[in-house]
Amino acid sequence: MSEYDARGKVNRALLICVDDYRHLRPLPAVRDNPGELERVLLAPGTDLFTKGEVVICRPQEPWEVEQALDAVIQEARGLLLVYFSGHGRVGRDGGNLQLMVGASERRHKTVSWQDTVLSYLDNARADRIVIVLECCYAGNAGEAFHACRAPTSLLMAAQPNRRIFSGEEPTGGSVFTRVLRQILEQGIPGKRFVTFEDLVRELRDQLAGERTPMGDVWEPRSAKQNTVDDVILSFATPGIRPPTPLRIRLRRRLNTSFRHWFRILMVLAIIAVPATAGVVLLNLPGAAAACPPALELRLLTAPEAEPALRQAAFDYEMSDANTRPLNGGGDLPDGCRRAQITVYSAAKDQVDQGFAAADRWQGEAHGTGEDGPDDKGIDPLYRPGPQPDIWIPESTADYYEARRGMPAKGSPATLHYSAPVAYTPLVVGIPAHRRLDDVEPAGASWRELLTGTDRTHRDLRLLRPSPVLSGTGLLHTLGLYLDHDGSDGASSGAPDLTLARHAEERLSAPGSQYAGSTELLCSLRPDADDAGSVDRTRSAPLVSEKSLADYNLGRATGSCPALDAPLPLRNRYVAYYPRQVPALDHPLIRVDWHGTRDATPRQAAVAGFAAWLRAADGGQRALTAQGYRGVHGTGPGAGSPLLDSRADVSLLAPTVPFRADPDQVSQVLDGYDKAQKSSQVLILLDTSTSMADGGRLPTAVRAAGRVLEMVGARHTYGLWAFPDRAHPTDADAVRELVRPGSTDPAPGRAALNRIAGGELVEHGAAMEEALTRAVRRMKKSPATNKAVVLILDQDDGAGPARAAGVERTLGTLVEERPEVPVLVLALGKNGCDTFALQRLADASHGQCVPGGPQAVDTLAGRIASIGTATKGDR
Repeated sequence: MSEYDARGKVNRALLICVDDYRHLRPLPAVRDNPGELERVLLAPGTDLFTKGEVVICRPQEPWEVEQALDAVIQEARGLLLVYFSGHGRVGRDGGNLQLMVGASERRHKTVSWQDTVLSYLDNARADRIVIVLECCYAGNAGEAFHACRAPTSLLMAAQPNRRIFSGEEPTGGSVFTRVLRQILEQGIPGKRFVTFEDLVRELRDQLAGERTPMGDVWEPRSAKQNTVDDVILSFATPGIRPPTPLRIRLRRRLNTSFRHWFRILMVLAIIAVPATAGVVLLNLPGAAAACPPALELRLLTAPEAEPALRQAAFDYEMSDANTRPLNGGGDLPDGCRRAQITVYSAAKDQVDQGFAAADRWQGEAHGTGEDGPDDKGIDPLYRPGPQPDIWIPESTADYYEARRGMPAKGSPATLHYSAPVAYTPLVVGIPAHRRLDDVEPAGASWRELLTGTDRTHRDLRLLRPSPVLSGTGLLHTLGLYLDHDGSDGASSGAPDLTLARHAEERLSAPGSQYAGSTELLCSLRPDADDAGSVDRTRSAPLVSEKSLADYNLGRATGSCPALDAPLPLRNRYVAYYPRQVPALDHPLIRVDWHGTRDATPRQAAVAGFAAWLRAADGGQRALTAQGYRGVHGTGPGAGSPLLDSRADVSLLAPTVPFRADPDQVSQVLDGYDKAQKSSQVLILLDTSTSMADGGRLPTAVRAAGRVLEMVGARHTYGLWAFPDRAHPTDADAVRELVRPGSTDPAPGRAALNRIAGGELVEHGAAMEEALTRAVRRMKKSPATNKAVVLILDQDDGAGPARAAGVERTLGTLVEERPEVPVLVLALGKNGCDTFALQRLADASHGQCVPGGPQAVDTLAGRIASIGTATKGDR
C-alpha cells in the first residue's frame, strides 16, 4: 500500500477539546489533551507539523467550531488533522451524532457531525483529511461518514453504540489520547514511521485490556472514504530515524522565513508612504521570495488506478521537475511547487456520461447547470466529480467509447489523446490447486482457456468485471470477442456474434459482473464481507495482472484493507495470459474546457506532468514500484509486487499494445449488448424518515440512480417506495412511482429528486409486506431475466398491524418458480448481518450488499449481471 507523506506541504491540525460544560458533567482529563497533543505533533521526531500549523479550539458555542473549521479548510493544502475530545450524544436510533460544546444541553447548542463537520470538510482543499473522534458513541460516526466526498480517514475511539470513560480519569490526559500520543511520539517497533493504519492497530492492541462502561472490550474503529492508500502521521521510530530530506527542510525554512518577513512588511506598508515602502521592500536583507499558490490540476482516473496515481502525483509535486525554476523563466523561487494535482476516480459509465453531457458538467462546476425538460444527461447527484484537466482511463478503448458518446459539435470539452503512461496485461486467475493441464500460462489462446475451464474439464466459473462499468471488463471483452481462437484478431475484423454469445454463456452466472478488478477480487478474499457467496475454489476471475498480484500478496484490494501477510497458496490464483489480448495501456488525455481563462499555463502544466510520468527516473519509477509495467519495455521497478514469487504472475508474458480501432470497440460493445438477454428490475426503496439519519438517504438515492443509468430498450425498470404517503398506516401499501416496464429514466429521476429533497414518510417501513408485493409482481413479468432491488436502512416492521405468517409467506414465495433474485442494499447499522436479509438473498439466489464506501458500485455491478443470467447457469 502506498503512503501519503505530507512533509513540506501546508498542513493544519485542529484540536477541538471541551472539558468544562455548563449543563453536563465536566471532563477533567480532557483539559490536558490539547496541550500535550500539540507538543507531540510539533516534536522534531513527528516531523509533520511546524509552529503555527497546530490550532487549539476550546469552544463554548457551536459557532466557534464552525469558525475554526472554516479557517483550517481554507489554509490546509497537504494534511488536515481534525481531533475532537469531549462529550458525544446520539438519537434514539443511534444516528445523528452530536458533538457537545461548553454551552450544549442535551438537545440544543450542539455541533452535528453530519451536517456541520462533514459539510465543512467536504469543501477542504487538503490532499488528505484525518479525523479523530474521542467521545461517547464515536463509533456511530461511521454511517454518515460514507457520504463524505473528500479523501478522508476516520478514527473512532470505540465501536458503535458504546460510551467510553475518556475524560473522567485523573488529570494528565484521557486514556485514549495518552495512548495515541505515546504511539505518535515514540513510534512502533520495526516501523520507519507511523501510518493511520498502524495507529489503529496499535490502539486496538494497547486498549485491548480496557473495558467500556457496558463491560465490552474497548475497540477503536476506523473507516476510509475516497482513498485506499495510507497516511503517515508521525516519523517517530524506535530505530535509527533517517534525516528529513534536504528539499523539505529548505521548503520549511522558506515558508517560515516568508511568514516572518510578511508580518514585518505588512507593518511597514501601513506606517510608511507607498514610495518609502517600495524602497524598503527592495532592500530588505535576506527576505525570502514568497511561494505563490500552486496551479491546481484535477486528474480523473479509474478506481483501480487511483492509489498508484495518487502516489505518483505526490512524488511529482515534491520532485525537482515541479519545484525548480524553469530555465530562463525565473517564474518561481526554488522550492515552490508549480502545480498541485488532485486525484479522484469514477466508474467508467459515470465518466462516459460526464463527457456526453460536458455542458452540464461544466455548468455544475460554475453553478449554472440546469436540467432541461428532456435532458437525459447525467444528474448532479450522480456526476463523476469536478471537471478534470487530465483523464487517465484504464485503456484506449475507454477513450474511444467516451468520444463516441460526445456530441459531434457544441461540447465545451475537447479530449487530446497522448501516449500511455503505464501498462498492465490482462489475465485469467486460475485457482492455484486447479492449474490447467497442457495450457501455457504465459501465452494461452482463448480457445484453450475456455476449453480448459469448461464443464468437461475444470468446470470453473468465469467472473468478469462489467464492460459497462469497468475499463478492465471492456478490454477483456474486446480481447475475448476479437481473439477468441487465439489468432491476431485484435488488429482487424469485426467480432463473431456467435462466438460472442458462446463466450457470454460462460460468463453468465448471476452476480458474475463487478464494478472492477479490485472489487471482484475483494469479493473473493477469505475475509470479505460476502465470503461464502462465491465459491472461490471454482471461480476464475478475469482481471488485470497488477490487481491479481495485489490480491495474492494480501495488499489492499478494492474495499478490502491490506492483510498482514500474503494469502496462503490454497487461496491464491495463478495468472494465465490470453494470447494477443491487449494490455491496459492507461493513456493520458488532456481535457481542455472552452472559456478557461488560464488555458495556456494549464496546458503547460499538464505537459510537464505528462513528461515526468513517462520519464524513466520520474513517474516510471513510481508506477512500476506499484506493480505496473513501464512504457519503455523496462522490467518491474524496485519494490514491485511483480517480483515476489507469491504474486503468481509471469514476467515472461509479453505486454501486447492496443491496436483495435474505434469501430471495433463500437462493434464489440454492440455485440456485447446483443448477446445479453432482456431484463427488468423493480426498485423497492425505503422512504421512512429514518433513512434521513446517518447519511443513508444520499447513498440510497445514488444507488437507485445507478439503476436508471442502465435503462435501455431491452433493460426496463419500475420504482416503488414504501411506506405509502397516501396510506401511511397500511403495511401492504406501496407507492408506485414508476410502473414496471418503463424505458424512460426521466420519471424515475424526478421521483428520486423529490425523495432526496425530503419527501419521506413518518412511519415504520414494513419491509416484508412491501417485498412480498414486489416479488409477486415480478413473478408475473414476461422479462427473461428479472430482479427486485431492495434498498433499506433496516426492517422497522409493522408492529401490531403485521399480518400473521408474512415472513413464512415471503420465504415460500421467493423459492417458487420463476426465479426472482432479490438484490439488497442494507444501510442499517447491522448491514447484512441479519438472518432475514441473508435468508432472502440466499433463497432467491440474490445478494446482500452492506453499506460502505464501495456499496453503490458493488450493487451496480450485481445489477449489470441481471441481463446476462440464463436458466442454464451453473
